[in-house]
Amino acid sequence: MNNRRKKRLALASALIGGVAAIASLLLYALNSNLNLFYTPTEIVHGKKDTGVKPEAGQRIRIGGMVTEGSVVRDPNSLHIEFAVHDAGGGEVIVTYDDLLPDLFREGQGIVAQGILTEDGKLEATEVLARHDENYMPPEVAEAMGQSHQQLEYSDDQKSGSY
Repeated sequence: MNNRRKKRLALASALIGGVAAIASLLLYALNSNLNLFYTPTEIVHGKKDTGVKPEAGQRIRIGGMVTEGSVVRDPNSLHIEFAVHDAGGGEVIVTYDDLLPDLFREGQGIVAQGILTEDGKLEATEVLARHDENYMPPEVAEAMGQSHQQLEYSDDQKSGSY
């Protein structure tokens, strides 16, 4: 092998190695920032198809309804604790240390994002409440077994007269 071919081979090897290193770092970064969506039942019992439960320390999103009578506020701080349930019977305690959305209340559909603790609680970093009585995020509605209902228009509305 002559000197020129050795240089080309070394350059090609370095280029392939560099691309592989960049791709692996990119995949690692994306994997660590991945937020998986779970329902309370899936956190308690695992996913239906795989049986996989989220691990403690994992960043997840949870969606469901705030359980009636479960909201406990600390009068001296912004700390709040409440339970979230779904139609499957699972229930998870969520803790949050910030201002809640104005539309947050018991019986309300919410999505919370945070880190799962060892005792199965979610330490939320963000809590979102649905903004309209007819709207629920698609993933929450699907997970809770509710179908999206389309507005039914009367004959007058279909013809364009109001």
